[in-house]
Amino acid sequence: MRDVDLNRIRGLQLFAGMSDARFTDATGGAFLQNFPANATLLYEGDPVDFLYILLEGTVELQGTWKDKESTLAILRPVSTFILAAVVLDANALMSARTLEKSQILMLSAESLRRAMNEDPAFAVAVAQEVSGCYRGLVRSIKNQKLRSGAERLANYLLTLQVRQGGVETVTLPYEKRTLASLLGMTAENLSRAFATLSDYGVEVQGAEVRLARPVPLRRLAAPSPLLDNHMPPGQGTTGKAAKEMWPPSERSCSAERS
Repeated sequence: MRDVDLNRIRGLQLFAGMSDARFTDATGGAFLQNFPANATLLYEGDPVDFLYILLEGTVELQGTWKDKESTLAILRPVSTFILAAVVLDANALMSARTLEKSQILMLSAESLRRAMNEDPAFAVAVAQEVSGCYRGLVRSIKNQKLRSGAERLANYLLTLQVRQGGVETVTLPYEKRTLASLLGMTAENLSRAFATLSDYGVEVQGAEVRLARPVPLRRLAAPSPLLDNHMPPGQGTTGKAAKEMWPPSERSCSAERS
């Protein structure tokens, strides 16, 4: 492991409060690996020996049942994943695979559990990060259960617009089949949702989506800080806990602007 790579995760809220000696011990058995696109990192039901930290690329978390599969989350850098399984020393409930060439740091689960037992501040940071993941899950469940497909898509496009700097034309970051699964739809339902949004100024050309009439689209989407988190990029925060602790007043303003 190079120091420059370890320094990239040193700034994560999860590790920021650890002493240098404790951080060195927790990352002593770390592996940094480059994976090609469509590489399976682990399968649901597998024992979890590492905490994964995505440094570059994109990772999809999936669940399966019989002949069905669904996208549960799509992660961008810098993100930890499978943290709850690491804490509980439990098997993975999700599969993980790369969507593009990705660089992933793998930290020993046993070393991290030992650090939690020995370092109360680190244990609190882990609890905060897991809590951030839980709140993100609640947002996702509310979004799928309380909104129509067109409303879910409208809010996704508004969130994407914030993350891409407020541009009028956003670029879908992955193929529409994956987007449909992420939003809890079939590909056919996603196509119908895009057709519905054409009445609200949404124009689709391949992966490019123009939001030509933002006011009617925002009115349909009705973004809410109790469902959505439109934290703009470049806030100097990383990790699920930091995202959830983004000031509520700013979150409300961002939801109104988006």
